[in-house]
Amino acid sequence: MMEAQGAKPKRILVTGGTGLVGRAIQEVVANGEGRPDEEWVFVSSRDADLTSAVETKALFEKHKPTHVIHLAAMVGGLFKNIRCNLDFWRRNIHINDNVLHSAYECGVQKVVSCLSTCIFPDKTTYPIDETMIHNGPPHSSNFGYSYAKRMIDVQNRGYFEQHGCRFTAVIPTNVFGPHDNFNIEDGHVLPGLIHKVYLAKQNGSALTVWGTGKPRRQFIYSLDLARLFVWVLREYEEVEPIILSVGEEDEVSIREAAEAIVEAMDFKGELVFDTTKADGQFKKTASNAKLRRYLPDFQFTPFRQAVKETCTWFSTNYASARK
Repeated sequence: MMEAQGAKPKRILVTGGTGLVGRAIQEVVANGEGRPDEEWVFVSSRDADLTSAVETKALFEKHKPTHVIHLAAMVGGLFKNIRCNLDFWRRNIHINDNVLHSAYECGVQKVVSCLSTCIFPDKTTYPIDETMIHNGPPHSSNFGYSYAKRMIDVQNRGYFEQHGCRFTAVIPTNVFGPHDNFNIEDGHVLPGLIHKVYLAKQNGSALTVWGTGKPRRQFIYSLDLARLFVWVLREYEEVEPIILSVGEEDEVSIREAAEAIVEAMDFKGELVFDTTKADGQFKKTASNAKLRRYLPDFQFTPFRQAVKETCTWFSTNYASARK
């Protein structure tokens, strides 16, 4: 139903619209979360090079969005970040500045950008919350990406103070799900492990997990995150960011995550930990207290169920999955 007769339709542009979170938003919007007064436009790097100010402005002028969900970024796992910190800094700074400035110039009513818990200080107290983003340097392994993402928060405050723009950001914990990047070298830990288990099962070999398996993470299923993104776009009025995460009690170790994948894929081989490989940040436990104040009854998909669904999707779509 239309909220009110004569209500102006929203035109929502989603950058990075064919990635992990963009695909999840497409799915939840198509499956009942969409509204008649909303038109959703999902774009990818094929539609515009967002590191180019000219191409970004042309994209905005073409689609004339009233709202933006900004997901586009250069992303990668621990080892790609270690190798390419400068590239992560430069590309993401260009993308973010171009998107936010084009949104301002085109009169966009609201932008919701996507940050990451790796932006938080390396040396901190836990759990981390939204007030602690700028309290110290991020972990050295991904400082380029982390600082570039932090600058979105700085820009959002600047656009609000100077121009009254309602630009905000969300901070998800480790996202996984269908349409992820399952590349073993450059992907994030959970999709990389899913791909490794798939290959180990095919080859009848042991499963080798990089690192000790001891670091701990909060994982959020992409479809849960998508539902929360839609809520933030419609309902969340603060400029200050909000952490989107399962509770602290739902944190799991990398070993536990690997064991959940092993169970989901019915892998019977040996599990080996290569302790010559870096662990990265040991933990980055985030508080979802602010989210719970707004949405006390939001139901997250249980971790093992979400892992099972993701493993099934990857096995079914192995030929076409990003890897």
